[in-house]
Amino acid sequence: MDFRYQDPYPIQKDDTVYKKLTSDYVKVEQLGEREILTIDPKGLELLAEEAMADVSFMLRSSHLESLRKIIDDPEATDNDRFVAYNLLQNAAVAVEGALPSCQDTGTAIVMGKKGESVYTGVDDGEYLSKGIYNTYQKRNLRYSQVVPLTMFDEKNSGSNLPAQIDIYAKKGDYYEFLFLTKGGGSANKTFLYQKTKSLLNEKSLEAFVKERISDLGTAACPPYHLALVIGGTSAEANLAAVKKASAKYYDNLPTEGNEGGQAFRDLEWEAKVQKICQESAIGAQFGGKYLTHDVRVIRLPRHAASCPVGMGVSCSADRNIKGKITKEGIFLEQLEENPKRFLPDTPPHLEEAVEINLNKPMPEILAELSKYPIKTRLKLNGTLIVARDIAHAKIKEIIDSGQPMPEYFKNHPIYYAGPAKTPEGMASGSFGPTTAGRMDVYVDEFQSHGGSMIMLAKGNRSKDVTTACGKYGGFYLGSIGGPAAILAKDNIVSVDIVDFPELGMEAVRKIEVKDFPAFIITDDKGNDFFADLAH
Repeated sequence: MDFRYQDPYPIQKDDTVYKKLTSDYVKVEQLGEREILTIDPKGLELLAEEAMADVSFMLRSSHLESLRKIIDDPEATDNDRFVAYNLLQNAAVAVEGALPSCQDTGTAIVMGKKGESVYTGVDDGEYLSKGIYNTYQKRNLRYSQVVPLTMFDEKNSGSNLPAQIDIYAKKGDYYEFLFLTKGGGSANKTFLYQKTKSLLNEKSLEAFVKERISDLGTAACPPYHLALVIGGTSAEANLAAVKKASAKYYDNLPTEGNEGGQAFRDLEWEAKVQKICQESAIGAQFGGKYLTHDVRVIRLPRHAASCPVGMGVSCSADRNIKGKITKEGIFLEQLEENPKRFLPDTPPHLEEAVEINLNKPMPEILAELSKYPIKTRLKLNGTLIVARDIAHAKIKEIIDSGQPMPEYFKNHPIYYAGPAKTPEGMASGSFGPTTAGRMDVYVDEFQSHGGSMIMLAKGNRSKDVTTACGKYGGFYLGSIGGPAAILAKDNIVSVDIVDFPELGMEAVRKIEVKDFPAFIITDDKGNDFFADLAH
């Protein structure tokens, strides 16, 4: 066979709408017979800074259109519509530029493709990192990056660095970019399955997808943009394709394969997987049709002895933005500046929520919740204690040392969350729930000491939590994952640190809330909403 080079990912066009940031920082110089695009590295810094700012407060118009379609779909459940409406309201608040759309403002990720006729003269990663640093310093974003000092000792970097920066070489005289901020919830819902040729038939693949969709759950804030990638020259190539496909970067791939091994989208399987997701009834967090907005299925070449399969999502905080630098200047994808236009004139009709006074003694709150079945929609008013991963570990250390559990853990519901920075003049920064499942390991022990009797977070939980709630009379309440900005603006009245201030965003806080939306997910009788869905 003759030599043939195939571009592995032949993206056929770029139909992105860009806005021009500046004509500065770029010039064309002659090097012999070749024209070189010379970029002042300050241009890289500017592009990264603007990209991280835009993507933290704005979303793509197409994403917002998908949310409106849920509200207008007669087959959507009331819970689907309730979530979609809240997410659109959240986008309308975030676009004002004070409160980011999600409190987990994510790991900053940059993928660049640098033409061989582009010259910067520096370590591009340094200047891109400086731009990212600038945005996280100046705006009300959260520092989520934890750096290891030893194998077991860590500390927050205090800047949200390091970023993940991957730069590839390509032909041409321009520089193109994909910027992402990836929160922990959706990043943790990236899966690699090492399969074999036996998967590659209609019946086996369909059965596999039906089984594995349940791995996604709701912890990463659906509705999702789901990516399923089958094949890959390595496991890491597969998962890199998953991330880019979930960000719609590969939307303009071919739709059929060839003997050179080009990547392609399989539109037939995209429709099949979307149907499977809809029929799962998991819905947009609390049951329904809209676990996913859409699905991308990418087929890649593979080693004959391997068949990696990757699955991942871009969540309701769909924070992906493209950029480019050409001889005409520096450009950034235009995101939606007026999300209010997607809101319906009137909110979706819903049954009235049950109001719960959180300032009553804990036994009285538990008795009140016990009157209602799972799936009941609530409005919470009163005091919550905020504690997440590291705070839970600290509380366990206290118990293990023979000291009593702090009274605040017994007297109040525990909200699993960690806020973004508080804008000037506001009571709170963006402050949505974090993934409940990470705290599952603590529930039985903490409830046995009288703590964590009511927990508030997002996503499904393990059977151990259901068992503990049935044994000790506890409850797990689900909050909507995603609308962190509107929660800060409308539902959180005050925020005070009560313990472990050195932990930064992981410190234990006391917050006062009004009309805070939630659902009963797990009750004191051993019922679990998500377990019911699975059956």
